[in-house]
Amino acid sequence: MTQQRRPHILVTGAAGALAQKVISQLRDTCDLVAVDFREQVYLGDDIPSYRIDFTKRVFEDLFRRYQFDGVIHLGRIMSSELTRMRRYNANVLGTQKLLDLSHKYGIKRVVVLSTFHVYGAVAYNPALIDESAPLKSVGLSADLVDSVELENLANIYLWRYPDLNITILRPCNIVGPGVRNTMSTLLASERAPVLAGFSPMMQFIHIDDMSDAIVLAYNKPVRGVFNVAPQDWVAYQHALKLCGCRRIPIPSIPPAVPKFILNTLKLRSFPSYLMAFFKYPVVIDGRAFAREFDFEPKRPLMEIFRFYRDNKKPV
Repeated sequence: MTQQRRPHILVTGAAGALAQKVISQLRDTCDLVAVDFREQVYLGDDIPSYRIDFTKRVFEDLFRRYQFDGVIHLGRIMSSELTRMRRYNANVLGTQKLLDLSHKYGIKRVVVLSTFHVYGAVAYNPALIDESAPLKSVGLSADLVDSVELENLANIYLWRYPDLNITILRPCNIVGPGVRNTMSTLLASERAPVLAGFSPMMQFIHIDDMSDAIVLAYNKPVRGVFNVAPQDWVAYQHALKLCGCRRIPIPSIPPAVPKFILNTLKLRSFPSYLMAFFKYPVVIDGRAFAREFDFEPKRPLMEIFRFYRDNKKPV
């Protein structure tokens, strides 16, 4: 009896903790290939791993060699990484090349990780932002343009090539062990800046829950865009308190003042391009994803905050 071929899946962003969680969940049932724009990582003898610029010709060789059935694109370079031009090349041109190759080689399933930052932080955001809301970040910060363009590209391919079965996920703040983004760095700090007079509501999702969400999304080929977030939120300053952080108030006006103070104090964990997100709430509605994929986060806020309170240098 012929053994059934296991699904072959390309996972990008392999150097990140989230991609490694997803790989850990899928490795027993799928044949995986891991790639990353930044570095090569060892994930075991059973998983080929590459450091590859997606815009280079050698990237196509992987599609020929491994005959992928699906792609899980978690390789979005965060705004705190690389220069703006290199980040644009990786996020936008790299994603375009990835989607072009996916179409060329008959890929039947693509999951793309985006971010809730694409909605933008403004004073008149609705209480709950659903997937139909406009993406305002492109007009608010040049450092978030590549995030919006990445998603716009994925949306174009979603409608142009329905056979790709593209699902775009917009998660809230992903936190937990191993996460190295801005929010995780702040929660893990002994001291954390806050804008005086502001404490916007925020949402947090544990990295294990986000990994579960990605695997659920991949296994159910439903095309579309989905927010991923729990149905609870907490004020930023209260979250810092629960994480055992000492809060450092920073004047919010004029705009040059907080940037100068942060540079003086060497608080790089509070980037100026995200300043508005620490002033105005961006609370997203994750109910559509929860309904469609039968998803419910298992790690409550207090478990998340307990980890940061007990581990000021998370592994």
